[in-house]
Amino acid sequence: MPLMPNEIRLSESLKAAPAQLVAVAREQGLEGIIAKRRNSLYEAGRRSGAWVKMRINQGQELVIGGYVPGSKSFDSLIVGYYQGRDLVYVARVRNGFVPALRAKIFACLQKLESEKCPFSNLPQRDRGRWGQGLTAARMAACR
Repeated sequence: MPLMPNEIRLSESLKAAPAQLVAVAREQGLEGIIAKRRNSLYEAGRRSGAWVKMRINQGQELVIGGYVPGSKSFDSLIVGYYQGRDLVYVARVRNGFVPALRAKIFACLQKLESEKCPFSNLPQRDRGRWGQGLTAARMAACR
């Protein structure tokens, strides 16, 4: 029976060194690998060291189109990419900013604020599967 486009495919257990698995995944153009301890179980809503994501960066340049304010600077950046002349919303980014860098970026962003949303595909109709969508109501807090 053929697989549907959004269907999850499970693989056999692969017994190889992580470096070998990553190299093969990269050769095949895969996004990454999910690895786990053989005896671990999936526990919904719980994070543990038993499961890890091994990302293989395919690379995508993103443009900051806005931010969600936080208590001292920004909570998250709103990013997208250009498709022709349109800036297309992709996601909100929160991780990877030490406090000093966060403050520096925030100072720059405040000077560039605009009333017009730069993204061609916002607002979204609903919050989406992971609750990350930017609906008109949630966009009211964005800058």
